[in-house]
Amino acid sequence: MEDVRGVGDAEARPQNLPLGRQKLVGVARALAPGPRVVLADEPAAGLTNTESRALGRRLTDVASGGVSILLIDHDMGLVLEVCDYIYVLEFGRIIAEGTPAEIRVNEAVVDAYLGSGTHA
Repeated sequence: MEDVRGVGDAEARPQNLPLGRQKLVGVARALAPGPRVVLADEPAAGLTNTESRALGRRLTDVASGGVSILLIDHDMGLVLEVCDYIYVLEFGRIIAEGTPAEIRVNEAVVDAYLGSGTHA
């Protein structure tokens, strides 16, 4: 992929890449040393839905390769799509925990984050 100056991603400095690509560079940097566990704090912040879904696919690939990922994010679509088990916090207090299927129908989560019928 080329940026506006005609420089391909491989030759571009990370700060010159679009935000979605910058986020992927951050994930790559975290994975470069070969960790067993990665903490991803708001990796989807500022991303479009398309970029967030692409990031989710990458995180899923990483997790299926044996790396555990602790994902902290407000993008509930991403969280529900990629996580096996979820803790939902509201104002620092756990209001729900469970599988994505359980979280989608939890009334406290729907009220706080999902809205009625948006993800169920």
